[in-house]
Parts: sequence; structure tokens; C-alpha cells
Amino acid sequence: MSRVHIRRALLLFAIVLGMAALVASLSRPVDERRGETTAREREPGPPAATSSPSPERASALSFDATEDQTKRLAEGSAATVEVAVDERGSVRIPGLGLSAPANPLTPARFDVRATEPGRYELLFRPAGSETSEAAGRLVVTSAG
Repeated sequence: MSRVHIRRALLLFAIVLGMAALVASLSRPVDERRGETTAREREPGPPAATSSPSPERASALSFDATEDQTKRLAEGSAATVEVAVDERGSVRIPGLGLSAPANPLTPARFDVRATEPGRYELLFRPAGSETSEAAGRLVVTSAG
């Protein structure tokens, strides 16, 4: 056998061993892998810096695109806005620069942080249509 064939055989052998090790490490039960991560996290180290308080829970605001609804949200609050639709299309909140797809089984969903008071229109555009329809209003009220 020539030196080139031996080198190729050794390279192929090394690749096969590496792949076998990778598959073996990934095929272990998830519980074992989680245990290793948890053990590593418990090792002493420098203290973690926490500069922000725990996040507040976001409220949920549900709209039905076929009804003319207005929902209010206090300035500085967080909310998950869901818009249910009767047909496939997209929902936009132009004042916030947000857009999301929607269909009868999956409403459009937006995570909103109300930073400025105002009225924000929700618009629904059915698939294949060039015109948008009013789907409701989100009114952000002053905190004070």
C-alpha cells in the first residue's frame, strides 16, 4: 500500500471515530445531559450581576376581527394581543410597525409594550385582497 492510501485510510478512520463519538454523545437520554448542565451551573464562580427586577407578566388582549372592538392598555404595560379572524390573511398594527399572519385556527399574535399613549388601529387584510379592513383599536392610556 502506498503512503497516500494509508493517509486516506487513517483520515477516514478518524472521521468515522469522530462521528461515532458525536452520535454517542447526542444519543444519551436527555435526563443525563440535563444533569451535567445542572452540575456545571452549580459550580462556584463569580457572582452574577442582576440589574433589572423580575419581569412583569403581560396581560392578554383578545380581538375578533369581525367586531369593532376597542381595548385599553396602560402606558408602560406589556400585553399579548391576539386577533381572531374568519379567513386566512394578515393583521397589522401600523402605528407600532407590527404585522403577523392569521387564519381561522391560528390568530395573529403580537407582544406589545405600550410606551406612548395613543390610538393604534388594527387592520386585517384577507389573503389575495389589496384592501384592509378595520379589526379593532388598541388604546394606550396615560399612566397618571
